[in-house]
Parts: sequence; C-alpha cells; structure tokens
Amino acid sequence: MIALLERFFIDIGSFSFFALRFFREIFNPPFEFKELLKQCYNIGNRSLLLVSLTGFIIGLVFTLQSRPTLMEFGAVSWLPAMVTISIVREIGPIITALICAGKIGSGIGAELGSMRVTEQIDAMEVSGTNPYKYLVVTRIVATTLMLPILVIYGDAIAIFGSYIVESVKGDVSFLMYFNLAFKKLSFTDILPATIKSFFFGFAIALVGCYQGYNCKKGTSGVGMAANTAVVHASILVFLIDFVVVLITNIFIH
Repeated sequence: MIALLERFFIDIGSFSFFALRFFREIFNPPFEFKELLKQCYNIGNRSLLLVSLTGFIIGLVFTLQSRPTLMEFGAVSWLPAMVTISIVREIGPIITALICAGKIGSGIGAELGSMRVTEQIDAMEVSGTNPYKYLVVTRIVATTLMLPILVIYGDAIAIFGSYIVESVKGDVSFLMYFNLAFKKLSFTDILPATIKSFFFGFAIALVGCYQGYNCKKGTSGVGMAANTAVVHASILVFLIDFVVVLITNIFIH
C-alpha cells in the first residue's frame, strides 16, 4: 500500500513537471508553426468522420428517446429546445472529448512512444533539436485549438440529426425547428461548454504526450502508453467537466 502511494505521488510530481515545462517552452523561440499546422490538420482530419457519425447518432437516438415522454405531457414543442440545450451544454462536449481521448490521445501516446523506443527522440536531442518543443508543444497546442472546433461541429451534426427525426415524426419544417431550437439557447449555455472544450483538448494531449514521451519499457511499452493515455485522459475529462459544471452553477445559475 505504501509503495503504491509512493508511486502515485511520484507520477503526479513527474506529470506536474511535464505540464509546467509546457508553459515554459511555449513562449520560447523557435516557434514550430509549420509542425503546428500539420498537427492541427492531422488531429482534425483524424477525428472528423468519427465525430460526425457519433454526433448524428446521438441526435437521432436522443430525440427518439425523448419524444414519447414529452408527448405524454403534451410538450412536444419543447423538444427542439431541450435537445439543443442538452447537446450544447453537456452531451456534445463530453462525448466528443471521450472520442478524441480514444482516438487522439492513444494516437499521440503510441506515436511518441514508438519514437522513444526507436531512439528518434534521443537522436533529435543529439542533433541539437528540442524534441519537447517540436513534438510535445505542437501537439498540445493543436489539440487544444482543434477540440472546440470538433465540439461545435459535433453539436451541429447532432442537432441536424434531431431535426431529421422531428421532420419525419412531427412533420416540422427546417426553419420552424431551428427557431424553436435556438429560442431558449443563451450565451451562458454556450460559453462554459466552449471554455471546457479547450481544457478537454489540453488534458487529452498532455496525457498522451506524457505517456508517449516517457515510454521506457521497450515495444510492449508503446501499447501500454497508448492504453494508459486513453484511461487517464478519460478520467481527466470527467474531472474537468465536474469542476466546470460546479463553477458554472455557482457563478452563473
């Protein structure tokens, strides 16, 4: 038990130093803009199809599940607003972040882990290149910037999926549905969801980079790094979500 606690605190300290190094390195030249743009494209393109499919299915299923209950109370007209607020506030950001934790987090962990195992990172250090700056900073910044965009895109697809169900079941026009959907949506719904999306992206990339960059157990460690990155990133996503919702309820609602 004592050994486990000791290992836990050592890991927390190592992770904290890794995160603090990011904030120190990000402001120091050289700035790897070309690599940053490349990572933005890779991260967005890698997750786009999965986010689209998941968002569309969430919109369909959530509307199909909610409609019968609202019909019992004669409140079907509330459905567009209810679905939109639920997706924008919570369902869209958390589901998209979990998808990215599995897709992006594991990808970064495996990529950097394989580079560490094959000594490519060591070779960069010997050649005078800062591997942390080139590999870690660019990936963290790219994921932090791209995740909110993926969340907004996923929300839009989910709301469109909800409209498809409503147009078939309730014969609602496109204009009428979106008027009802956005009538009750306020700035206080959008702002916290957008802010926490940045934190989700930062946490996912930071965990993935940490696990991959510190992979030290041969080829088997690459798989372990990818798996651990997904698990830890998913836990961090839930913790960040809880904290943001708690702060939102205290200061806004």
